[in-house]
Amino acid sequence: MDNLNLKDWLATPLGAYVAQRELAYFDEVVADIFGFNALQFGMTEYDFLRTSRMQLKFSAGTEDGADIRAAGDALPVATQSMDLVVLPHVLEFAAEPHQILREVDRVMMPEGRLIIVGFNPWSLWGLRQNFSAADGAFPWCGRFVSLVRLKDWLSLLGFDVSAGRLACYAPPFSKEKWLTRFDFMEQAGDRWWGVAGGVYMLQAVKRVQGMRLITPKWATRPAAKRMAQAAQRAARVSAALPDNVIPMRKE
Repeated sequence: MDNLNLKDWLATPLGAYVAQRELAYFDEVVADIFGFNALQFGMTEYDFLRTSRMQLKFSAGTEDGADIRAAGDALPVATQSMDLVVLPHVLEFAAEPHQILREVDRVMMPEGRLIIVGFNPWSLWGLRQNFSAADGAFPWCGRFVSLVRLKDWLSLLGFDVSAGRLACYAPPFSKEKWLTRFDFMEQAGDRWWGVAGGVYMLQAVKRVQGMRLITPKWATRPAAKRMAQAAQRAARVSAALPDNVIPMRKE
């Protein structure tokens, strides 16, 4: 991904339109996610963790302005140390998106939260990409990942999707005046065409399989079966006694 193109695109009316809605979403949701350590990888031009109340918040990426210069598939972060990881528009411009997700899985704490932001191919934005990808301009040069495919990737890594939202329902016009004219689509999008937003924000929780308590076999047998077995043992003992011996019974 050409970071200079990304930075320039975010300064355009269309890029600002996207960033504004994504910032509003992050400001709302990260404030209610608790823990100690939070990481934002990518789009460091914007602080998506600014409302988070975690003690340690930092950004990583290959662009200037990141707190840590690092690649997404080789994060200089300890294993199982992050309570929150944010990936804004990373996977669709990565050569190996699966490897980035595996690296994120490595650094996240059990029950940690992952928030992924991406362009929705099943939208007007995806339709425009079909005609503009050959130009090599951002963001149409990326490989948009559908929600269905992303959920499959997360499931294979043991993540459960917990929440999500779509935004940017207006057509991807380059001119601000046209974006303003079609603002009514943003207002009605969730109600009338909820799956067609140009951008999706997906939350997932890292699940870890719990330990299984192994108990003795006798502890798992039904009580009636145990009583029947005890009665059979008592009958065998009585049959083995001499006829002139009467078993003692405790009063």
